[in-house]
Amino acid sequence: MTTERQVIEVRDIPVEVLRKDIKNLHVGVYPPAGRVRVAAPLHLDDDAIRLAVVSRLGWIRRQQQSFQHQDRQSQREVVTGESHFFQGSRYLLDVVEHEGPSSVEVLNNTTLVLRTRAGSDQSTRDAVLQRWYRQRLREQLPDLVAKWQPRLGVTIDEVRIKKMKTRWGTCNIEARRIWVNLELVKKPQACLEFILVHEMVHLLERHHNDRFRAIMDEQLPHWRVHRDELNRAPLAHEDWRY
Repeated sequence: MTTERQVIEVRDIPVEVLRKDIKNLHVGVYPPAGRVRVAAPLHLDDDAIRLAVVSRLGWIRRQQQSFQHQDRQSQREVVTGESHFFQGSRYLLDVVEHEGPSSVEVLNNTTLVLRTRAGSDQSTRDAVLQRWYRQRLREQLPDLVAKWQPRLGVTIDEVRIKKMKTRWGTCNIEARRIWVNLELVKKPQACLEFILVHEMVHLLERHHNDRFRAIMDEQLPHWRVHRDELNRAPLAHEDWRY
């Protein structure tokens, strides 16, 4: 449980500190501006945290620089000719006005055809696209859950989808509920599988420690490849450093 949240300054860098009932200190750097956050054990004082941050300054500054140069998708207007991503591939959007119900269709592995009523505004078109994305992501989840529950020897009660600004996935251990970020539908399915397995492993090990990494290495040997792909991807939300 988090007991304290404060901000300290280290070499002109504001550092958000969250003290928790954990064993190991973790330093994270988060897009888009390179915000620095430290999760620290309860017993560590400010001086120890400062030393830990100073020892990682080179890595912190490299991460901040990489975020400054990272490719980011501009705000979408949902109009014909825009690029949109689905399962790791880029598609050109073709908005077609018609009198029937709204729909989205993948055409020739190159085009997303969005059919909507004449005069539909941006928010309406975007809502149609987001509903389609959510349904496509929801369709992928049952098979992945069925695959990994027996492999890991865990049972999850529910997987939900939502937009998240700072995480690709979260796990409520007590409720055995996993949330996955809607943005994962735009990434290769291997990235979705990595996030789902990552959250399921938290049912075996709460913290990102050696045991957690050992389980990931055994069950999904190439998980670091998928982690790094998410870190490099446009719209990447969190730096998975562990």
